[in-house]
Amino acid sequence: MRFVPSGRSLLVTFGAILAVGLAYWIAYATPVFAVDRVEISGAPPALQRDVARVTDDLVGKSLVSIDASEVEGQLRALPAIAGVSVDRAFPSTLVVRIAPERPVAVIRRGRSAWLATGAGKVIREIPVGTEKGVPRLWVRRGAAIRVGGQIPAGLVSATRALAEAHAAGIASRVKGVQTSGEELTLVLRHGIELRLGRDADVRMKLVIARKVLALVDGTTSYIDVSVPQRPVAG
Repeated sequence: MRFVPSGRSLLVTFGAILAVGLAYWIAYATPVFAVDRVEISGAPPALQRDVARVTDDLVGKSLVSIDASEVEGQLRALPAIAGVSVDRAFPSTLVVRIAPERPVAVIRRGRSAWLATGAGKVIREIPVGTEKGVPRLWVRRGAAIRVGGQIPAGLVSATRALAEAHAAGIASRVKGVQTSGEELTLVLRHGIELRLGRDADVRMKLVIARKVLALVDGTTSYIDVSVPQRPVAG
């Protein structure tokens, strides 16, 4: 039995290692696998432009040299991104898949407007008068609003309720939110008020409210589901 590798096998092994190293160097340091396109999917147009600005400088670099986790970290810093993955598609494409944050409210302050998520995160400033299908929440003129920050704490229950309206399938019917102390009311576009009471079990209350909406006529002005076991319409 031979326990010591032969000179020939050592030469073959060394040659294979050298070939792999040479191939990696060629891929890393030459334009063979240079990025000529960044493919972005899942992002709405405005966010797609932001992602393109972050990734533009990757064009021309070798796919092998790009640190995908580093690029993902840079993109997660964009407030409108909830999740992201970056993959290589050889020979020359970098694939960026985006999971965007979902805006549920337009925050208005004077002549300024921003989009906010259900968690109260401010994700983008927008021109006043746009996003007309998204409910408005007003803040006082002196309130500090910045992209990437949080809306005033008193409005977070309202944005959470709007997020639950999406989950309950009635978000497109909501015009706005009224708050009075700890009481929440969603105002629908045709005028009916959905009185939710306290900020608890909101999704269940809205699912019940949706079922009641299917039963009432045009004379109904409110549906009270603050006690979800006993909904009232009037």
